[in-house]
Amino acid sequence: MFFRQRAAEHATLSYLFGCAGIGKAVAVDVVAGDEDWFVAEAARIGVPISYVIDTHVHADHHSGGLALARRTGAPYALHESNRGRVGFEFMPLADGQRLDVGNVVVDVLHTPGHTPDSVCLLVRDLRRGDEPWFVITGDTLFVGAVGRPDLAGHEREMAAQLHDSLHARLLQLPVDLEIYPGHQPGSACGAGLSGKPASTIGFERRFNPMLKLPRDVFIEALVADIPPKQPGSDDIVAANLRGALPAAAAA
Repeated sequence: MFFRQRAAEHATLSYLFGCAGIGKAVAVDVVAGDEDWFVAEAARIGVPISYVIDTHVHADHHSGGLALARRTGAPYALHESNRGRVGFEFMPLADGQRLDVGNVVVDVLHTPGHTPDSVCLLVRDLRRGDEPWFVITGDTLFVGAVGRPDLAGHEREMAAQLHDSLHARLLQLPVDLEIYPGHQPGSACGAGLSGKPASTIGFERRFNPMLKLPRDVFIEALVADIPPKQPGSDDIVAANLRGALPAAAAA
């Protein structure tokens, strides 16, 4: 397996990983303008990009996922709840779906709360065995923090969903499992993010303050500490729903 974490604009962490032996790769949470890097890095490794995935429809940055998918011929994937919501064709992802990436397999976990369509990606390298190796958590779980719940409105309802996604899905995974989040400090998608670009389930269970709170307390604490929205976030969501690139990236 190969694995690349890319620090992009807007404190976003993007990913490229896959199986070099069989020749398949997955690009995750691509920021508009970074398409060239993904194409060049995949070519350097010698693998085609087989899937392009956004963990949710982003509000903090224009996605380059659809543009990269069209450029490489790979399917562009979002959670299936985006059917009828976006203005383009996409590959719908369902909870429990498994993607074949050669000797690497990716299991889709639907984890609503930050947004209704949020997914996490649980990754195994079958050459190491059937135990999961890491999980890409998008904006559901950060190092030291969790995602904001208000982008879709109904922040208390979404905060409750986020608590359930964290405790019923992610915190049930092995304690030594590595987590790779969608953002680092400087992002408007959560409050109190650590400067570390990765963690483990066990470390977050011990030290992430939000994960220690009872459900009702978690909801109250999360809605009381929502950071200001990034300027233009509604326009960014609208553009991502249309599949439109910003002028600079489209030029």
